[in-house]
Amino acid sequence: MYGWIWRHLPGNVWVRGLISLVLVLAAVYALFQYVFPWAEPLLPFGDVTVDGQGAQEAGTGR
Repeated sequence: MYGWIWRHLPGNVWVRGLISLVLVLAAVYALFQYVFPWAEPLLPFGDVTVDGQGAQEAGTGR
């Protein structure tokens, strides 16, 4: 897949590298601005079941 994208980009190696960097940055921006905020309520990150007791027991060797 990456080879196909690389072959279809215009320009020499430096131009292709710059275009690739811009494409990667655009993908990261889209993920952080649109995809992750949309998916965050669907993920169970707020359902934490860990309390302070487990950390204390681990330190005492019980």
